[in-house]
Amino acid sequence: MDPLYLLLLGVVVVIGGIVGLRLHPFVALLAAALTVSLLTPPAALERNLLAQQKSPAEARARAEDPVGTRLATKFGAACGNLGLLIALASVVGACLLHSGGAERIVRSALRTCGERRAPLVLAVSGLILGVPVFFDTVFLLLIPIARALAARTGRDYLLYVLAIAVGTTMTHSLVPPTPGPLFAATILKVDIGLMMLAGLVLSALTASCGLAYAAWANRRWPTPLRAVSGEASGLAAPTAAFRDEDLPPLWLALAPIVLPVILISSETFSDLGLLPASLQPVVTLVGHPNIALALAAGIALFTLATRPGLSADQTRRHVQAALADGGTILLITAAGGVFGGCLQDTGVGERLKELAQAHAVGVLPLAFAVTALVRVAQGSATVAMVTSVGIVGPLATPETLGCHPVYLALTIGCASKLVPWMNDSGFWVLSRSAGLSERETLRTMSVMFALMGCIGFLLILLTARLFPLI
Repeated sequence: MDPLYLLLLGVVVVIGGIVGLRLHPFVALLAAALTVSLLTPPAALERNLLAQQKSPAEARARAEDPVGTRLATKFGAACGNLGLLIALASVVGACLLHSGGAERIVRSALRTCGERRAPLVLAVSGLILGVPVFFDTVFLLLIPIARALAARTGRDYLLYVLAIAVGTTMTHSLVPPTPGPLFAATILKVDIGLMMLAGLVLSALTASCGLAYAAWANRRWPTPLRAVSGEASGLAAPTAAFRDEDLPPLWLALAPIVLPVILISSETFSDLGLLPASLQPVVTLVGHPNIALALAAGIALFTLATRPGLSADQTRRHVQAALADGGTILLITAAGGVFGGCLQDTGVGERLKELAQAHAVGVLPLAFAVTALVRVAQGSATVAMVTSVGIVGPLATPETLGCHPVYLALTIGCASKLVPWMNDSGFWVLSRSAGLSERETLRTMSVMFALMGCIGFLLILLTARLFPLI
């Protein structure tokens, strides 16, 4: 069977399962992987293994492995690469929220910059907090501040709301250790430190464009502060209920976010020969992503445990809930890795390469289009990213790309921003907690996210042409 037919069938199973049958993404991705694996002939498996420089005897033996064994092997590999990072990042995010660290960062920025620069402060806060914390959570954390600012100033409510979303959404898809970019960097063999630095720069540039659109939309469609449902208010209010004297100091609140970026990036700089050789052993130890995130989690746990009025039992419950959330994300991400591995076994990478060469389509535009289509169809940016990586991953070589694979990972991240609508949980979080109608959310948030994704892709194409890094 043509690998493209297997690819189409697998994508239909994923989208049909999530959208049509309302299955959990883990179940839908695993069902797609099982379907593709059952229909992949042993000859295709053997060819793919030979292309990976396996010996003929090993390729023949592994091609004859039962389907269940192949699925379990791929699942174990994905969990081994990502499991600890996702668990630690979940702990960091939960501790930042419940210790008041995130609240300290926002309040300090507003106090320093003043209310006139509040949209910029909210956008930058979203950029920072979006690294360890998921989009929905950051938005619910900051929306009470936006509502309080609008009540005090009597204007710019829509601008405040969109400013929160601007920064958070880009780091969610471009900067590890959030699951999507972490998975992309791992599978495409991109150094995580390089991915973090490049993702932060691209997030800042695209967020600037998004903030400009938010300011225009605020002038075009002035939106008053509205009452929201009790459910949305209840979700958001507790995160803004800290007394100022109970919040941790700013340096301690920032440490779990800044420290892993510095440590992981230091290993990248060391590999480039930009640090003294005497520091190499230390940098190799603390610059490993698992160690850097473990240190960050330790600091975050200390901040949570020393929060005034918080008992040991409450601390334990917060960490337990964070690990439960991280486990769900890990299952989805690992299932995406299994699906991607099964797609690669079909030889779809070589088939796509042939088509791209025959029709003069570049790999980056192909990856952008595939990711955007999956995102629009099923709604989840993370699922779109892990699915797309599985499809275009075999093309992630400098010879095929003509540039460093980091550009492919960033392209997939930007494409996952197109186009949030009613099948996206983030769409409803913003709409309901901000009191916007579906039409208002579509013409503001949805257009803004798509604009940032497209501008980010154009910046990637330009930079890849000027600085291919190969």
